[in-house]
Amino acid sequence: MNGRDVCKTCELTAQRRLGKAPLWDCIYQTEYWDVAHAYNTALPGWLVLVLKRHIESLDELTEQEAAELGPLIRRVSSSLKSIIGCVKTYVIQFAEHEDHPHVHFHIVPRMANQPADRQSAQVFGYLGVPLGKRVSEDQMNEICANIRDDLLSTER
Repeated sequence: MNGRDVCKTCELTAQRRLGKAPLWDCIYQTEYWDVAHAYNTALPGWLVLVLKRHIESLDELTEQEAAELGPLIRRVSSSLKSIIGCVKTYVIQFAEHEDHPHVHFHIVPRMANQPADRQSAQVFGYLGVPLGKRVSEDQMNEICANIRDDLLSTER
């Protein structure tokens, strides 16, 4: 990991369990997954689906975790399209960053007017940006409140 044997994703997940996460970091929860807004992005609506338990490889998912994932990706993508107005979403999973080796999926809105140099794999140019270029906490919370309402309205 990061030399400290600490998974930053596990720390964030623990804060959600304790009810100490801001809205943008705790949009929606299922039995196995958390939905949160990426904290270091310049792209409004860049969401992550985070497995509640620590694993580092997809083959470690249980049948139940995997079964819940597909419909959640579809619902979150649909919500982003409705709330953000994106034309589609990108779904990406690496779990390679030394602080975040924990399985999580990036659900990234692809906007109609998104510059060509920020489409496809180049979308990562929006992530890990300096503080002054990041989506503000107020904007994240506004987006996330709408996404939460939308996801809650489509629960079965």
